[in-house]
Amino acid sequence: MALVIQNVKLAHRIHRLTVQGSYSARMGQFFMLRCWDTYPVLSRPISVHNLTEDSVSFLYRVHGTGTWLLSALQAGDKIQLEGPFGQGFPEPQGRTALVGGGIGVAPLLLAAKEIPDASVYLGYTSVPFGVTGFHEISRNVTVKSGGTIVDAVDPSRYDKIFACGPVAMLQALAKKVEGTHAELHVSIEKRMGCGIGACNSCTLTSAGASRKVCTDGPVFPAKEVNWNDLHRL
Repeated sequence: MALVIQNVKLAHRIHRLTVQGSYSARMGQFFMLRCWDTYPVLSRPISVHNLTEDSVSFLYRVHGTGTWLLSALQAGDKIQLEGPFGQGFPEPQGRTALVGGGIGVAPLLLAAKEIPDASVYLGYTSVPFGVTGFHEISRNVTVKSGGTIVDAVDPSRYDKIFACGPVAMLQALAKKVEGTHAELHVSIEKRMGCGIGACNSCTLTSAGASRKVCTDGPVFPAKEVNWNDLHRL
């Protein structure tokens, strides 16, 4: 068990949870979190937002019983973390852009720390949240409220694009990348049971084969993604 350092509400239903301890993780990986005994049955998979020498942070949205229980945590409370799990974003090569939509900005702060010269694009439906951390790391941050952040991205300027956000945003970005030399990698969200590929609850189709988001992902090359499959998640 680990101890909560801080659990701050940043916006409506948006919280940033910081947990004490020395952890390691690649950008785009996730932990399984729980602060309850038997109900809900499943832990909650949440991507790593930030890492320091003595803490790990998670940016999450409250949308069910598990995340509601997480949102009630206070400094000094105990929490169980398992991980890190999954395949994160690949090693950057050349010019890189990070594109996040809504709570999809969560895994991109750690990516921005690992790729400080990356261009960062953050899109929000209404009020932005968690932007300060990006400005502290990157000199090139574009923030858009309303509309779609995809409109601000010119794929021809980049060799790699790492993105996380709503399926519609990711699909629109994938279409915009077509015909350019940019390689798009997308982080996909899906409910998971175990995080280690044992329960098969997070399967989807990628590159014409059945893949598990927890072990084969959550990051996949966009060109291998079956978007129709994702719309049914």
